[in-house]
Amino acid sequence: MLLEYIEIGEIVNTYGVKGELKVLPLTDNPERYYDLKWVYIGDDSSVNKYNIEKLRILKNAIILKVKEINNLNQAKLLKGLFVIVDRDNAVKLPEDTYFICDLIGCSVYEEVNGRQLGILENIIKTSSNDIYIIKSQNGKEILIPALKSVVKRISVKEKKIWVLLPDGLIDDDFWCVNAFPRNVFTGNWRKHY
Repeated sequence: MLLEYIEIGEIVNTYGVKGELKVLPLTDNPERYYDLKWVYIGDDSSVNKYNIEKLRILKNAIILKVKEINNLNQAKLLKGLFVIVDRDNAVKLPEDTYFICDLIGCSVYEEVNGRQLGILENIIKTSSNDIYIIKSQNGKEILIPALKSVVKRISVKEKKIWVLLPDGLIDDDFWCVNAFPRNVFTGNWRKHY
């Protein structure tokens, strides 16, 4: 199921004394803030709607002023909360592009044999391509490059991703579920007492 709301920024601090908020954008395109007339601000427990009075982009941050907050003390109460939009106000994505929040939690499968690798736990943004962090059922992690040659199919409705792993990306130990860790020097399994 797709999330109803999407976090597009985190309020990391106040800015000035007139109730402005310093927002770390969680979007690839901070300019998208200029299209908004209002936002929700909140966390998992509650959200409230705020009308945008003005905003500006300053280096790596958005300076946001909402009509309902008029002083530093009110602004401090919002520090650590998220700037949120509903799906209707989310950016329209190009084909084969997905919101990170829709990919997190997807089951990841090998395309060739259908074997489940694990669950997509997190995504690392890099300058060249994203990296998917997959956590297997036995608790091991695998890092998969988010390249078209590797990620073959995504279904956010089914919460499934199919990948074609490059040779050598994982070894046989990845599939091994064993209570005894392998000695990295000898390769032998040993029991810790």
